[in-house]
Amino acid sequence: MRNIRHSRTRRGGGSEINMTPLIDMVFILLIFFIVTTSFVREAGVDVQRPSAQSAETKEKANVILGLTAEGQIFIEGRPLDIRSVRAYMERFLAETPEGAVVIVADKDSMTGAAVQVLDQCRLAGVQNISLAARKK
Repeated sequence: MRNIRHSRTRRGGGSEINMTPLIDMVFILLIFFIVTTSFVREAGVDVQRPSAQSAETKEKANVILGLTAEGQIFIEGRPLDIRSVRAYMERFLAETPEGAVVIVADKDSMTGAAVQVLDQCRLAGVQNISLAARKK
């Protein structure tokens, strides 16, 4: 009997490595890193921000408005008219009631254009509005 058992285990072939748990673990790690990655949002336009000594780093901004030196308004890379800013902000607040807005204005832009954008955001009901600046 002993010889039969030995010969059976020798002929049965070697043991195989099951790759399924390893593949499952790799996919779970991939999903974890995709979900936890923070994506950097840009205004979509290249502006020269003014500098200020009181500038602070803001951790989270839901919408970034860009204002060029020529007075063009960009929201997340798309050009927008001043008349459309209020409607866009109202729609944004309906989706994200605690949303924050950062206005990134070029240092050569007109103050009146920045005030108009700020006013439209306030009229839409946005409470958390910031102006972007470089720290000196």
